[in-house]
Amino acid sequence: MDTPPTIFPLWELPMLPIAGRAERFPVHRIFCIGRNYAEHVREMGNDPAGKPIFFTKPSSSLRHNGDQIPYPLATENFHHEVELVVALDKGGTNIPIEQAQDHIYGYAVGVDLTRRDLQEVAKTKGQPWDASKAFDDSAPCSELHEARQIGHPSRGAIWLSVNGEMRQQGNLNQLIWNVPEIISALSQSFHLQAGDLIFTGTPSGVGPLEIGDQVEAAVEGISVLRFEIVEVADA
Repeated sequence: MDTPPTIFPLWELPMLPIAGRAERFPVHRIFCIGRNYAEHVREMGNDPAGKPIFFTKPSSSLRHNGDQIPYPLATENFHHEVELVVALDKGGTNIPIEQAQDHIYGYAVGVDLTRRDLQEVAKTKGQPWDASKAFDDSAPCSELHEARQIGHPSRGAIWLSVNGEMRQQGNLNQLIWNVPEIISALSQSFHLQAGDLIFTGTPSGVGPLEIGDQVEAAVEGISVLRFEIVEVADA
């Protein structure tokens, strides 16, 4: 079907590279899960016995390995949160846990960048988290690795360092909800689709980023994601 004329040029479709392939993975939506590692839940002052929560980022917030990421507007407390990212190539609703892995194309390493001061205000006032989570450049992500090549990781180190100093360390086996449980739970509220990404939660050790910081984030057996925090360019 031909695309009808538009009043301004269309934006580029967000995509992720795939390790070892020329094709790209087109990104539809970005779902995120909060409060999914017990120690992180505690460090944020919450009860790990509570259920994890879901929120979203726009696909336009996606950034790639090696990018320079501008320090965001409207914050004085800009935080990192390293996460395992799941990419779906098949959708559905009410997906049984035992069938969830059939919907997974591959895995990547991502960082959920957060304007923590805005998040704290939103929590206090019972407001949505959009301003603290869904801002420009807030979802750097590595290349994807196909599940048929690496399997479905359920354990392995996950870590993040800033300027060579280790900040976050955990293991995938510490997830409160594992990946199939996350997919099944999400599919009870959303019609999941091919192209959806899921950021699966962060271990403890989240902390601030400053201009000039060099960030490395990794999940064992998947990839290392690197990016730099830079000043906002003049408009």
